[in-house]
Amino acid sequence: MRTVDAAGLPIGDDHPPRIMGVLNVSSESPYDPSVFSDPGEAAAYVDRALIDEGADIVDVGLESANKRLEVLPVEGELERLDTACEAIESVSGDAVFSIETRYHQVAAAALSRGFDMVNDVCGFADPEMPRVCAEYDVAVAKMASPPDLERPGAVERVDDIYEALSLNGFTEKTIVDPAFGSWSEGKTLADDRETFDRLREFRALGRPILVSINRKNFLRTLAGRSTEEALAVSLAATSMAVERGAHVIRTHDVRETADAATIGHAFTPVRARSERAEELDVHTDRELGRHLAAVGADSARGLSRAFSLTLTADDRRALAIAAEGMEGVSMSDTETTILIATADDVERLSSAVAADSATLGSRLEDLSDDLY
Repeated sequence: MRTVDAAGLPIGDDHPPRIMGVLNVSSESPYDPSVFSDPGEAAAYVDRALIDEGADIVDVGLESANKRLEVLPVEGELERLDTACEAIESVSGDAVFSIETRYHQVAAAALSRGFDMVNDVCGFADPEMPRVCAEYDVAVAKMASPPDLERPGAVERVDDIYEALSLNGFTEKTIVDPAFGSWSEGKTLADDRETFDRLREFRALGRPILVSINRKNFLRTLAGRSTEEALAVSLAATSMAVERGAHVIRTHDVRETADAATIGHAFTPVRARSERAEELDVHTDRELGRHLAAVGADSARGLSRAFSLTLTADDRRALAIAAEGMEGVSMSDTETTILIATADDVERLSSAVAADSATLGSRLEDLSDDLY
């Protein structure tokens, strides 16, 4: 996992999670408290509600990415950029300023006028975006999207999100964003929940991960909360996201989110590391497969799991006979049996014991089904 330097702010495994606060200069943006058209008022908001509350990065949006609204052309974003630039020039606090855009022309103009990084909501659908970011040597957040400037984040399935993030490659300072939220009509709450559940898989891309999950529907509907009531569910998810590998949390609730991220970071398990070597953060065969594919390696033996089984003496003997000779499989000779095996091993054991114990074979088959 590489560390990305964002204007002197290191982002990666060796550093605390970073908080990205939000400022909008677009009147159509849905979150009113963050929307300003007056540069002075915008600057005061950034200082008071973002930087003073713990934001490391301030992400400035020029238009709403709402799929129901017309996409603002390059010229429209450039007109609004004046307000954004005047605002950051008046900010007294210290932060990394990120411009949210899909156009390389807007990114170049913003970077030339004081912005420090880019948040590309269309994931390099503009093929010139990586070049501009590389030329300015800035960090860029790349949100998973199809190769279409009018459809940011319109990718539903986890496998497709992973592929979309790889589209058009990466710069040396790319941060990846799996695009949580209702970016397309086809994207469901279940899609977002599966993406969150499989967040660790994106670590195989070898780049820091940004998540924008603040008060999102896929979280608040689980608890039956409105947007106004959804702070607690956002904070719970923030701690989980950090533990699963997120490095940047984009939020409107800066102080509370910073606290939740701190807790998640404090209880993230420590992995073994030495010079030019590190233990991978993998918990499933699918996560391991992502890392193997990333380096062009063939699929290896899956991850070993530990299972507790209450067995009769006959079933224990049948299992021991079936496991004999299976490399990597071990079991305790106790009534409550501890079995150590991979998902594939469990599947093979279920078939091997079925002739001697249909009941044990069925139990292992059910266990195997749950593992895939």
